[in-house]
Amino acid sequence: MCGRYVIEGPVSRLTAHFDARYTEQEDLFTNRYNIAPTAQVPVVRINREGERVILNHLWGLVPHWAKDKTVSAKLNNARGETVHEKPSFRTGFKKFRCLIPASGYYEWQAPPEGSKAHKQPFYIHPSDAPYFAMAGVCDHWTDPDTGELVLSTAIITTTPCNALQTVHDRMPVMLHPDDWEAWLNPKNQNVADLLKFIVSSSAVQFHPVGFEVSGAGKNRVDRPGLIEPKIPPKPSISQS
Repeated sequence: MCGRYVIEGPVSRLTAHFDARYTEQEDLFTNRYNIAPTAQVPVVRINREGERVILNHLWGLVPHWAKDKTVSAKLNNARGETVHEKPSFRTGFKKFRCLIPASGYYEWQAPPEGSKAHKQPFYIHPSDAPYFAMAGVCDHWTDPDTGELVLSTAIITTTPCNALQTVHDRMPVMLHPDDWEAWLNPKNQNVADLLKFIVSSSAVQFHPVGFEVSGAGKNRVDRPGLIEPKIPPKPSISQS
């Protein structure tokens, strides 16, 4: 899964990398080092005029048929193996796909079985580019009481590349630039062809980070130091 991620600017680097027009207020864009589900996040989509644009979506999908938007908190990730079948995601997968830019993301490595140690957080980032292009699905929901239009997204995940298997059993789908046009094209609705994009990427680097990013409520901590490498303590050896 992907439960926290990072995005750094400036906006000019983001727009240049994705060859997209930024539609939000540029002065409101800030570096964010601990993005959690239900936050507003920038995504890359094709608009009705055929332009590639960057606009904000709620992270956590709200299906168009949902009764309210509280379901968003539980739908931040979509499994790539079933994204085309699940009622919450299948419409978005077929018609409303996006790229979710990320400078990197966090994952937590479980301790050895029987150990009382905490899960070790790792920061995972691209090895050859300033951003990951995480594959996403979108949907559009209208609040029946207020008429508010909510644009939302979820990150598609898959099995990890070999290097990441020691950290976690899932990773986001990272799309290569050569595949962006086909993925974003709303007229491309051949599910069998779209599923071919659901593969792992090995263009990653990672290192352990401090525990400040871990735990409930920790998404309030947001500073550059969260992604700095930290050497985890060695497990203590009991003396007989």
